[in-house]
Amino acid sequence: MDIFTLVVCLQVAVYLRLGQVLPSLNLLIYGLISLTITGFYLADTYHPDKQIAGLRAPARIIISNLIVGAIAYTLIYLSQSWPDYRLLEPSVLFISLSMFTICAIALRLWAVKWLRSHAQQSYWLILGASDSAIKFAQMFTEQNPLGRLVVLAETDQNITQLRKTAAELNCSGCFTDLHHWNQQPWSGVVVATQIDFSAAQIQQLMELRLQGIPVYRLPDICETLWYKIPSSLLEDKWLAFSAGFNLISCGISLKLKRCTDLVVTVLLLILLFPLMVLVSLLIKLDSPGPIFYSQLRTGLYGKPFRVYKFRSMYQDAEKRGAQWASQRDPRITRVGHWLRALRIDELPQIWNVLQGEMSLIGPRPERPEFDIKLKQAIPYYELRYLVKPGITGWAQVLYPYGASVEDAYEKLAYDLYYIKNYSFWLDIAIAFKTIRVVLLGKGR
Repeated sequence: MDIFTLVVCLQVAVYLRLGQVLPSLNLLIYGLISLTITGFYLADTYHPDKQIAGLRAPARIIISNLIVGAIAYTLIYLSQSWPDYRLLEPSVLFISLSMFTICAIALRLWAVKWLRSHAQQSYWLILGASDSAIKFAQMFTEQNPLGRLVVLAETDQNITQLRKTAAELNCSGCFTDLHHWNQQPWSGVVVATQIDFSAAQIQQLMELRLQGIPVYRLPDICETLWYKIPSSLLEDKWLAFSAGFNLISCGISLKLKRCTDLVVTVLLLILLFPLMVLVSLLIKLDSPGPIFYSQLRTGLYGKPFRVYKFRSMYQDAEKRGAQWASQRDPRITRVGHWLRALRIDELPQIWNVLQGEMSLIGPRPERPEFDIKLKQAIPYYELRYLVKPGITGWAQVLYPYGASVEDAYEKLAYDLYYIKNYSFWLDIAIAFKTIRVVLLGKGR
């Protein structure tokens, strides 16, 4: 819709100012469309319900289009010898981007309103009332607008317990009454516990599937809705039979990923070398101590290795032992604050990638001191080390910075999603999301 609306706005502006019809093949027009859509993506305007740095989607749209307009005007001014450059003269650019800004804001306001009204008519059926089911239901109700839940518990005793622990949930009976509910227009059915279904109940679930209503196991619905797999919902049986996890066993995928790492890392090293020299100078001027900082981390299959970073803390910051870093950590220097916000402190890990200890994209490596505690507290925690750790990853671009066992649990959920669903295109998506995180200063 953004692309279509932008083309219409450009056509109107060109006709009003020049009395012409927009040509079908023009690199300047394609360039402006690409630049505008890229700006919208980097400003995270495709999540209209989000608030970033206090700015909602309309404000981010206005800022993005102002920046795009300034860049486009500069490029057009510098390329006046380009054929048909007058198609995007300042007046055309101003009129088209102004109209498009209004349309883009209106489109998102309509989209949010439609989503919320659609959610009011969306119903999900949950079969089972185990602790995992309750945990999922609470997560679901927090993620508005997704819809409403109807829970069918195992027994009357489970119904009573559910109403005590989660009074906001609509517990409507036992799943032995499933035949009374299979004619409802469900958005989906979630099998939330290990249930020995009778032949008749399996037939009823099959009928729902044939009506086009999806039936999910608990980890699968989290994977579908939130792009994560909470480890507390996993079972050995699910892991044994679920699809995916190709990165662990597929030699071709591993070799392709390694080749990509080497090529991209060499290019990054060449392009970012001047920036790294400047950062080294700023660190040296800001506080006494070395430019680089090394730390022991856990790598592939639990093997420890030494990771390298630009020093962002004062010297001897850990003389009291290993500690979680926090957002307003007094140990962080003035320069270190910006290095962390823009994730520049991670650049020396390019050396770790060249050595084969890390990948550009993968789960972030944790410190062995913390791993000991996290393995005890979080089920299936060690699965994250079945692949090489990365400089950036799915958890880093989707989950805000945190430093606690609860945050480690959430990050593991995203890491498990990445390991299960690895593909070259998922890595590309993470790369683009990393650029957005850096530009928005959402690092830690």
